[in-house]
Amino acid sequence: MEQTSAAQDRPLVTNDAFLDGALSIRQLRSGYRAGLDAVMLAAAVPADAGRPLRVLDVGAGVGTAGLCVARRLPFAEVVLLEKQRELAELAAENVQHNDLAARVRVVSADIGASAAELRAHALVDESFGHIIANPPYHDADASTLAPDALKAGAHAMDEGGLEAWGRFMARMAAPGGVATIVHKAEALGRVLAAFDQRFGAIRILPLHPRVGTLAHRVIVQGTKGSRAPLQVLPGFVLHEAGNGFTPAAQDILRRGGALAMQAPA
Repeated sequence: MEQTSAAQDRPLVTNDAFLDGALSIRQLRSGYRAGLDAVMLAAAVPADAGRPLRVLDVGAGVGTAGLCVARRLPFAEVVLLEKQRELAELAAENVQHNDLAARVRVVSADIGASAAELRAHALVDESFGHIIANPPYHDADASTLAPDALKAGAHAMDEGGLEAWGRFMARMAAPGGVATIVHKAEALGRVLAAFDQRFGAIRILPLHPRVGTLAHRVIVQGTKGSRAPLQVLPGFVLHEAGNGFTPAAQDILRRGGALAMQAPA
């Protein structure tokens, strides 16, 4: 369903259902559009016996992943951090549209902002129990950028960008806090480098389109200050032989189920 924004100069947006309609997300019709990756990222945030949890969604875009967390976990408080003002405005609309303003707020700021700038937005170092991120997947130096600056910023980052994201995530995570990133499988080395010396107990979950195919995405999760060893978890398969989702994927995408980020006993 498409609709125009109240702002005359905003491109058309679409209303897209997530979690089987439990969440409605307004996003730009063209350019980067959130989808399956954001839902899988949100599912990696564990429910901890209903205890309160502060979650920071870094580079939140229109807020899909963070809002999925808030819808899944009624005890979670979520901050959506997005530097591009137009996307941040859409994120704020999505918060209101989904009646989540009591637990979710939007901050328009860059990860390179100073501590004073972040404090002005009530963002304090080492204050979040879980940090999530779905960074741009393309290298700005190696790709042909989209002519639209908004689209280009959502799709690509400069060389060394993941290092900056890892540094910021570690800065904002509380001691013992957890960071989770979803990214292309081929970027795994760079993600691990960004987590190195910052997060331990690393868990890598490969996401496979179908049985017998190579992983196209990885979810990487680590704990701040931990020295526990790295674990590669059994891969998660998204689709059955046809185009339908596996029962495990449907549980996450339709019913807001959790994604197991622990090795099987």
